[in-house]
Amino acid sequence: MKLFKFKRKKDPDEKPFSFAVWAKILPYTKPYKKKLIGIIVTMLLCAVIDVCIPLILSYAVDHFIVPKTTENIVPFTLFTVLVILFQGATVIWFVRMAMRVELGMSRDLRRDLFSRLQTLSFSYYNKTPVGYLIARIMSDTAHIGDVIAWGLVDLLWALAYIFGVFISMFILNWRLAFIVLAIVPPLALLTVYFQNKILRINRRVRRINSLITGAFNEGITGARTSKTLVIEAQNASEFGGITQNMYKESSKIAMLGAMFWPVLMFLGSVSTALVLSSGSSLFMRGVIEYGVLAAFINYTVSIFEPIEQLARVFSDFVSTQANIERVTELLEHTPDITDRPDVVEKYGDCFKPKTENWESITGDIEFKDVTFRYPDGNENVLEHFNLNVPAGTYVAIVGETGAGKSTLVNLVCRFFEPTEGCVLIDGCDYRERSQLWLHSNIGYVLQSPHLFSGTVRDNIRYGRLDATDAEIAEAARLVSADKVIAKLEDGMDSVVGEGGDRLSTGEKQLISFARAVLADPRIFILDEATSSVDTETEQLIQRAISDMLRGRTSFIIAHRLSTIRMADVILYVKDGRIAEQGTHEQLMQARGLYYGLYSRQVSEDVQKQILDSPAAVKI
Repeated sequence: MKLFKFKRKKDPDEKPFSFAVWAKILPYTKPYKKKLIGIIVTMLLCAVIDVCIPLILSYAVDHFIVPKTTENIVPFTLFTVLVILFQGATVIWFVRMAMRVELGMSRDLRRDLFSRLQTLSFSYYNKTPVGYLIARIMSDTAHIGDVIAWGLVDLLWALAYIFGVFISMFILNWRLAFIVLAIVPPLALLTVYFQNKILRINRRVRRINSLITGAFNEGITGARTSKTLVIEAQNASEFGGITQNMYKESSKIAMLGAMFWPVLMFLGSVSTALVLSSGSSLFMRGVIEYGVLAAFINYTVSIFEPIEQLARVFSDFVSTQANIERVTELLEHTPDITDRPDVVEKYGDCFKPKTENWESITGDIEFKDVTFRYPDGNENVLEHFNLNVPAGTYVAIVGETGAGKSTLVNLVCRFFEPTEGCVLIDGCDYRERSQLWLHSNIGYVLQSPHLFSGTVRDNIRYGRLDATDAEIAEAARLVSADKVIAKLEDGMDSVVGEGGDRLSTGEKQLISFARAVLADPRIFILDEATSSVDTETEQLIQRAISDMLRGRTSFIIAHRLSTIRMADVILYVKDGRIAEQGTHEQLMQARGLYYGLYSRQVSEDVQKQILDSPAAVKI
């Protein structure tokens, strides 16, 4: 007895055909309107020629084979050759146009998707897997272009050919036409049944294939971790289970195919046998000629392919709706943070900035009665928070891991906006100016910096694309990155690898500092920039920080408290709120949360020094 009854979750790919979904993709067909019309015309011509070829064969049987004569065979042969050449030309023409439509639509969709990704807010990337975005940009767009170009070709040809064949058969002999027509309903039902079964399993195969791709990705990127945890056997076992599921589902498709084609061939043989039987009887009675019988046999054998093709194309169109929905969902996704139309009109956007209208920035920052709640949260993280940071102020943000230290920084950078209140930059609400204006004046150095594929020089130049080689070298020198770069095999021209994986964390950090300095921002954000580097590199980074921050407004999320004793103001964050604020001396005298955290860290550092001392080693 079943104690629980679970309702089967509806597969998003099993939605019925919807014109509303397909209407969303129609704008992308407009640039290819002439090509699509050309495809329609050429496919109709191809279908007409395909329908006429059995009639040409019928004429040859009745006028050359049966009377055993070659009279007028030369003009007939020339006509036939011309028809075949014309058919070949139309095929070449529609294939060329269909390929252009497929590749062009895929290109346009990918271009617009990538452009949309550039405009989305920081929060979107926090909650959206990279694999999801790559699948939308690559797989879904390719499938949409393929179905619209080639699906349209197959659909038009199949419909035109089926109608043309039955019109021709009824013109030749209505009795035999009805015999062939009687086979079509069971054939269509069987085709639809098998195609739906195959389509459903194919969807499962695509999902399993995604799991296999993900497992490969994790196996490659996490190889070092797998070896240190000694879980190779576990990984192999899990991967073997996924591939076994792929094998089972693929075997089902092969089995259905093995059943479908014999059934299709059987029905075709039955139809051909009935045509031969009835046609022979009609021929013996003088009702039809040999040529008509030959044409019917050709039509009977060939009518099954377009019917099967129609079922497959309709299944593909229904299946492709899911691809369109995912792509249009991304295209229509509205960024959480947007500039008002009047702001865009004055300052431009990220693709067409109007830098001539940008005001210079001093670096005064003020949180004015700010209340903030994350878009997907239910509680306020900040409530009526006020903080004035004059230009050139050094603000340190500390607290336990996960306390919410990044919230203030995200608000300063306008990755999020206040729920209530406002953040003022140089006395002006930063919503009155563009995001690009603000971001162009912020230097952000992450705990785990990202480097782009290319050379060290290229990565530093991203700070300011028009910078000269001399300015790049000077930026590297200012943050002591030149000493590290000089040790690389090709110096500035050393290739950093994907994500900078050829460099150590400290080397990447110093290059990211040089990149930030080259941009010459008025506001600096440092997110635990020294927490993952060795002591020697940390000293270089500390000197780099002191050089960078001079005269600039700066917010530093600090992990090692010894590095922020000289901060103008220290904010202690607890449970997403500012629990304490003041200078180092003030907070130490208060003997509160900061005092406890600082004391514990100093104690740990002293113990580490004792353990690392030569005396400890000797003992």
